[in-house]
Order: sequence, then C-alpha cells, then structure tokens
Amino acid sequence: MLSRRDVMMALAAAGLPQAAGAQEAWPSRSVQMIVPFPPGGQADVTARPVAAALERVFGQAVPVVNRSGAGGILGTSSVARAAPDGYTALMALSSHAVLPESERIQNRTPAYTIEQFAPVARITADPTVFLVAANAPWRSIEELVADAKKRPGAITFGSAGNYSTLHVAMAMFTGSAGIDMLHVPYQGGGPALTALLSGTLHTLASGPGPALAHVKEGRLRALASWGRERLPGFEDVPTFIELGHPEVEFYIWTAVFLPAATPAPVRDRLRQALRQICESDEGLRRALDTAGSPIAYQEGAEFDRFFQQDSARLIRAVQRIGKVD
Repeated sequence: MLSRRDVMMALAAAGLPQAAGAQEAWPSRSVQMIVPFPPGGQADVTARPVAAALERVFGQAVPVVNRSGAGGILGTSSVARAAPDGYTALMALSSHAVLPESERIQNRTPAYTIEQFAPVARITADPTVFLVAANAPWRSIEELVADAKKRPGAITFGSAGNYSTLHVAMAMFTGSAGIDMLHVPYQGGGPALTALLSGTLHTLASGPGPALAHVKEGRLRALASWGRERLPGFEDVPTFIELGHPEVEFYIWTAVFLPAATPAPVRDRLRQALRQICESDEGLRRALDTAGSPIAYQEGAEFDRFFQQDSARLIRAVQRIGKVD
C-alpha cells in the first residue's frame, strides 16, 4: 500500500491538486506588494498603510517594493511574469489598462495585457486635482486658460509618464479648453510632484493624497478637480464640470491585482483580508483619510464592472492623444 507521502508525491508529479488538508496554508511567508512607480505617488501612498494592515491580519511581512520605470510598465509586467502563487501582488493605478494600449499606439508589442491579471479589489478612487505652485501667477483656471491661449506651448505640465493617468487627465482638460500646454513626462507621480514644488514645472494633475499636505502648508495651490463633486479637504476648489467643462471627469484609483493564474482560494483569501481591513482597520482608514484619499472599496462583480467601464473611457482618451514622440 502506498504511504501518504507517496500519494502526495504522485499527485504533485501529475500536476494534480492535493487534498485541502495537505495544502500549505496561504500565506506562510511574506507577500510582496509591487508598486510600479517611485515613492511618493498615489499608488505608494495607498500601498504602505494597506501593507501594514495586511501584516496585522496575516502575521506575515508584506513589504512594499517600488519597481518603477517606463511609466509603470516595468513593475506591472514583472508581476504579470511572477509565479501565480499569491506571494507577489500589484498595487495598480487606473493606468493599468492604458499602458498596453499606449504600447500598441507606439507600434510596440505590449509588455503585458490586462488578461494576465486577476482583479482582487479596489481600495481608493479619487478625482485628480489641478495644481500650481503657490507663487504662480494664475489664481483660477480661467486665468490659466487665457494665458495658455496667448502663449501656446509655453506652460508646462508634468505627469507620471507618457499615457499615464496624470497625462490622460491633463489631455482631457487641454482638449476641452482648446489650449496647447507642454507635456513633461517623469518616472512617476512622486518625481513630478517634486518638480512642481521645486519650480521646474508650472502645473500638474495629481492624486489628492500626495497633494493635500502641500496645499495645506501653502506650498501649492489647487485650481480645480476632475470629480463630479468637490473633494473632502478641497472644499473651496471647484470641479471642471462647475467651470464649464462637462466632459472633464477623471478618477485616479488604486486596486490590488494578482497574476491571472493565481488559485481562486488564494485570491479569495486576499480579497477577504482586504475587505476586512477596509471595513474595520482604523489605522488604515485614518492613514488614508489623513492622506486625502479615503477608502472607496469595491470587489467582485462591482469592481469588475467599474474596471471595464473606466478602462474603456481611458483607452478612448489615449487613442485621442495618439502617438507620442
């Protein structure tokens, strides 16, 4: 008669699942959370308190790894290639579906496709905020638009890279306003924000989380936001819709994804943990509220529907931008 060990070895050799009781409990070791952008941007601001809260649930380390490059493609594609065992997760932004389309527009083979990922849950969803330095000459969007029309291409705006969420948001605004501004791509939202603070850039679309403290401290001025309603913490800042740009509505969201082939029980366990911390972890809620990026949790069919609809809008915007030299 075969021993239990022999049975397990035979099942493994045949590629068949073992009995539930014989499987290793997940997670039994640290779970990497890849942020495909530099520190300081929206994905990083969200990932760090989420990872800390997951550590309290799992009793395992959840290190945040910033793997930036190519506007988010480098880190994202590394997760697409990772072992589908649940030990490598991605904290993605709304550019997740945009980047493969931008590669196609540039006549390049995409480094990844969205089909290589399984959506787990959305954590936040914030309208971007239009920022200028506190000493900038423009005190309203109307003033900036008037100046830009007088000096086409003279006013710069930064982004997290070509076709990034920040680029797409600004393209929506400049198209609606009929103005020409000079795009300066960076390797992430954090470096672009640093450039704005240093005076290297004139303007920036930013997630509210990284921007809030600088606005409160008087280093930056917010002129408008991309939401349908005014943002908490930015109550005095009008929306573009209020300012006569009804098509300028955009949200920068953060969400956790796993490689598509990750077993369903592992995806479910991570989803359960994310739901738990978003519903009941006061440390996480306080951290994201303080950062100006409150929890907007979605999962399952609701998140799938949101992701598909949002991705379709963004892909249309990227196609309007066209090829970028």
